[in-house]
Amino acid sequence: MNLATLVRHKLVTIAGIEIFYREAGPPDAPVLLLPHGYPCSSYEFRNLMPRLADRWRLIAPDFPGAGYSGTPDDFDYSFDGYAAWLEAFIGVLDVDRFALYLHDFGSPIGARLAIRNPSRIAALIIQNGDIPYEDALGPKYADIEATWALPHAEMRKALAEAISEETFKEEFLNDLPPPLADTIPPDLWRLHWSLITPRRKEIAIDLIAGLKENRAWFPEHRKYLRQYRPPTLIVWGPNDHYMPEKSARAYLRDLPEAELHLLDGGHWLLETHLDEVAELMRDFLRRVHAG
Repeated sequence: MNLATLVRHKLVTIAGIEIFYREAGPPDAPVLLLPHGYPCSSYEFRNLMPRLADRWRLIAPDFPGAGYSGTPDDFDYSFDGYAAWLEAFIGVLDVDRFALYLHDFGSPIGARLAIRNPSRIAALIIQNGDIPYEDALGPKYADIEATWALPHAEMRKALAEAISEETFKEEFLNDLPPPLADTIPPDLWRLHWSLITPRRKEIAIDLIAGLKENRAWFPEHRKYLRQYRPPTLIVWGPNDHYMPEKSARAYLRDLPEAELHLLDGGHWLLETHLDEVAELMRDFLRRVHAG
């Protein structure tokens, strides 16, 4: 048994917050940082990590207010706040250069981290991330945008009504056809719903409401991609109401040399197409981030 390839479960204190994170791989190996999406946690990477841990050090934290991490009252639960926290986290773990996996809400958070210090980004792996292209968003985003026209209190009420175990289930099943939908484990929505508290529900409302302000940040995200053009692997599941095929292809406007792979899956490819994604990542990282 190679203990280095097993996933280890750890706690660390960052700015007074107890943080849970998963780690696998040798401590001196090239690093792959794995910020998670919504409504999930580092749990989404549990199966990927052992498959790459022979050659890379993989680190997947639970954000404050998510998973098994603490939920402080005085934290800035915004995309900017999470990016600042993620920078503090890698500082404590003494990580100075890494490949970055961008998925779901982890995409605007991770991209902000990249912009803070572009030289430390060895590569990007983008998998159904929240894109910085207004004209390439999927139809489901229209439901969120419709709440923006409401008075503030009504908007928050509408968003609150959309945060339930049933909507968590819908988020994980998304636009998958029945044969693939049957492979998504109910653990995903039941586990993460069981971790929701009244405070965490308010945090989720804040984040989803923050998508409106996040639009103003899109040009900065695109500028980073266009200016620095980090080696990029785009691996995408087109069966995604939020981020369909056109969302993946939009990245090629600013990353024309990116490698694009469309798989016959949806938003949570690590649940349905783990082998394919892991092999694509292994080949890509071996070429651009081998250490």
